Amino acid sequence: MLATTALFGVATAAVAQEAPPQEATQVDEIVVVGSQIRGAKVTAALPVTVVGEEQILASAAVSGDELIRSIPQMGDVTFNSSYLPASSNSARGDTGSVNLRGLGIGNTLVLLNGRRVVGHPTSQANEHLVPVLTYNTNAIPVTGLKRLEVLRDGAAAIYGADAVAGVINTVLRDDLNGLTVSAQYGGAEGTGMRETNLSAYGGKDLFDGRGNLSFFLNYDQRTELSTTDQDYTASLDKRPLFAGTGFEGNTSLNGRSSLTPWGLFRPTGGTVRLPGATSNLTAFSTQPASFTGCGAALGNGLCLRSGTTVDSRLYSDSAAQGLTVMPEVERLNLFLNGKYKLNDSIEAFGELGYYHAETTAWQAPLSTLSSIVLTIPKTNFYNPFGATTLPGGGANPNRLPGITAPAGGVDLLLSGYRFDDLGPIEVNVTNKQYRALGGLRGEFAGWDWESALLYSEASAEDISDNVSTTALQKQLALSTADAYNPFNGGDLNNLSFGDGTPSSKAALDAIRQKMRRYTETTLALWDFKVSRPDLFALPAGDLGMAAGVEARRETQLDDRDARIDGTITFTDVSGAVYSDLINSSMNPDTEGDRTVYSAYAELAVPIISPEMNIPFVHNLEAQVAGRYEHYSDFGDIAKPKVAVAWDLAEGLRLRGSWAQGFRAPNLEQVNASIVTRSNSSTDWAYCEALTRRGAITGLNRCVSPTITPGFPDAGSVNTARIRRNVAEQRAGNPNLKPEESETLSIGTVIQPDFTPANLGDFTITIDWWNVKQEGMVGVFRGQNALTLDYLLRKQGSFNPNVVRAAATPEDIAIFAGTGMQAAGEILYVKDLYDNLQPQEVQGIDLGVMWSLRGTDLGDFSVNLNVSHLLKYHLEPSPAVQALMDAKAKGDIDAAIAFSGSAGDLIRQGGRPEWKWSASTTWRYQNVTLGAYTAYTGSVEQDGLTNSVGEVWTVDSQITANLYGEYEFENDGLLGGTAVRVGVRNLTDEAPPLASDGYLGTVYQPYGRYWYASIRKSF
Repeated sequence: MLATTALFGVATAAVAQEAPPQEATQVDEIVVVGSQIRGAKVTAALPVTVVGEEQILASAAVSGDELIRSIPQMGDVTFNSSYLPASSNSARGDTGSVNLRGLGIGNTLVLLNGRRVVGHPTSQANEHLVPVLTYNTNAIPVTGLKRLEVLRDGAAAIYGADAVAGVINTVLRDDLNGLTVSAQYGGAEGTGMRETNLSAYGGKDLFDGRGNLSFFLNYDQRTELSTTDQDYTASLDKRPLFAGTGFEGNTSLNGRSSLTPWGLFRPTGGTVRLPGATSNLTAFSTQPASFTGCGAALGNGLCLRSGTTVDSRLYSDSAAQGLTVMPEVERLNLFLNGKYKLNDSIEAFGELGYYHAETTAWQAPLSTLSSIVLTIPKTNFYNPFGATTLPGGGANPNRLPGITAPAGGVDLLLSGYRFDDLGPIEVNVTNKQYRALGGLRGEFAGWDWESALLYSEASAEDISDNVSTTALQKQLALSTADAYNPFNGGDLNNLSFGDGTPSSKAALDAIRQKMRRYTETTLALWDFKVSRPDLFALPAGDLGMAAGVEARRETQLDDRDARIDGTITFTDVSGAVYSDLINSSMNPDTEGDRTVYSAYAELAVPIISPEMNIPFVHNLEAQVAGRYEHYSDFGDIAKPKVAVAWDLAEGLRLRGSWAQGFRAPNLEQVNASIVTRSNSSTDWAYCEALTRRGAITGLNRCVSPTITPGFPDAGSVNTARIRRNVAEQRAGNPNLKPEESETLSIGTVIQPDFTPANLGDFTITIDWWNVKQEGMVGVFRGQNALTLDYLLRKQGSFNPNVVRAAATPEDIAIFAGTGMQAAGEILYVKDLYDNLQPQEVQGIDLGVMWSLRGTDLGDFSVNLNVSHLLKYHLEPSPAVQALMDAKAKGDIDAAIAFSGSAGDLIRQGGRPEWKWSASTTWRYQNVTLGAYTAYTGSVEQDGLTNSVGEVWTVDSQITANLYGEYEFENDGLLGGTAVRVGVRNLTDEAPPLASDGYLGTVYQPYGRYWYASIRKSF
């Protein structure tokens, strides 16, 4: 969506409307974000971007995500349709996220009319492997916006938690009289994605002007963008896209899966040999009979192939069957606000808001998890090694002739399988959000006061197809034709997807199960605040003051499906207990709440005024603020802020601010029950014992161990436990503390008054900023825990967070004589969320704005907005740093690496070093023409390297938009009507090539987009 007309209008605003801070504060009725003092000019000291109503209307943005993405200071969007679309652990559906400065989800506070909004209820893991929550930007009612204010500076002292990176305040239309309706239709060229938007806003004064009721409505309907629409999404094998780059040989680019409908099976016992074979069969798969290597014919063009792997030609390529890149969406935003003057000094006001969105997507068919053992009994109707006579007394028609299996048959284990006969997963997500606010405001003894009650609720229901493992096991045990048949292979006409001979409808209906995840957040808030711009006079002018108190209660619920949360489970033949959904690990429900009480005070202090005639100090003013908050779950915190604006001369301002901030851990990070995830890990302690005994030549041999020939206890070595999937039990931590931050910004605003008026108005802004964060919530990570266990065992102790089985006689034999206590096999690793890594981020913002109005040739404007990232350094957590120090001293083997990101992260992932936008607008009488261009710098993908170790670079991109609009005169049938035609991404730039085809957190997966709209005012 970087290639949308939203970019033109909003980018113009994000640069041009940053504009002279005075413009945003000259009108007393406007309280620009960054200050609670009505009418004060303290925001002159702060970098505030104001996106005006005219720019929002011109942008043609139909969603809040389009609006937010266009601002260069915004980081990557990790809540999006391309992030783990087949997993209910991601926030699927109509979602967008806020990530100002790229500091991470949860570090930007979003306000609506100056008050908090309820967060999107569905969490997903961030790069530090902890659940994060964001505000859903698509719940922003774009049609109803009067302006969008972006404070690009830390503001926890004024607004509280989450304002580490800054604040976004959406200010809604009010005091409307009349009605405006509009319609827009557009679509992405070369795809099936089409979008229709209908909107209306209007209002009316009531009771002789004492009151007003205003409303707005926005309806959007978009069709699906399919994987088969474009070459970079049409296949999971991306290697052809990289032809000629030197990276095409990287196996990680082949995302096709070895889990296929051509299943992989293992006999469980007995002597099983194929006809004419001289050795026992240990594993087999099905394949087309036309392939070489067939060991026995199965009929229907299929055969059985001996071996532990599936032929790579049969690997699944689900993208080729037409899955969803961007879901079909139907979105509705409604808002109603009103006010009524009770008397000359008191006014009542209120808001009612509603957001509803439904999405439909199709994702890859389900497949089995390697950890779950599924048995295909000898009584299964389709088991080729089944009993000669089935339990009903009839002969088994599917037992292979000439095999050596006993007459009673042999049970098989299903080692790997994809359920293509069930088809792609259907994912339906419904997002809802309500907001109700009522309050009073007025004036008393020179003070402006305001108080309100707010209640808001958001919910998301995610329903998708799945398979009940219990029902599947039951269906596999049937000895009739309605048994589930995993031996029927795939589709002989499409080897990489589909199933040409699916199991019976009865079998499929029996195992199919809908999975439901329901999440909900609520926000209840009461506040009372006062402000006065002229508390008392100082030599340089009036001192302004604001103060207030606030109480709020927040709740969060994550209600997982009963077949995942432990209510309904599956127990395999070994006695292990799993969730009852075929491809989902256990995920318990999470529920939490907190109450927060806060108080703040803010002063606007004039220090030197122009009337004082002090050289080099035309004007000097300061903002001093502080906030105290008490959290019911972790205690008290207080933070200050100081900002200064110094005008050396009229039109030349220096500004700066310093603030401390904090981000409270979200309710899921505090309250989450145990969530188990499996990751491939190495048991370094066991490897150390093997090395000391001489079984292997060093720890560098532990990943693919080769036992030293002649090792006397070779029979005791269990190479399978050296590197395998280890369960990591992550959980919320009630002892978490807030993430603390410190922000410093220094800048200048230049508005030269010496240029001739006929050359227009110039404004240049330059701001340097630096943010330091400490105690960022993360996890130690399982592999690091195993490394610490290895270090401690060398020293005679152990890591209690690595839970092991009792040492077996074989383990005792391996550890004998090593000086280390015998260690049993790893059962799981405990990994609580904790305050860990510090980071420092630094950058420069540049804005250049020019406008010339009232000429014979019309009005002109040119705008440039640049965001340059200078530093993004993530330090190792204290615990990981201790491991690194031990390695430096030689206590940890040089072959051991540590898990987790650290170091310089500029140009890594979704962090380009440069982003900028530029726009120009010409208006003459009834005609408006606009052009816009945006640049996003290159980034590197460390996970993709070539043969000489070079990493892949995701190229930079420049896009351009054009639009033209004609507005008819305000008389006649067409009076008040405007028609616009435009194109986004004029040159049809595809998103730069990345390892997944495109980088979904930065770019949108389509090129040129045409649209037309009509607007009518009454």
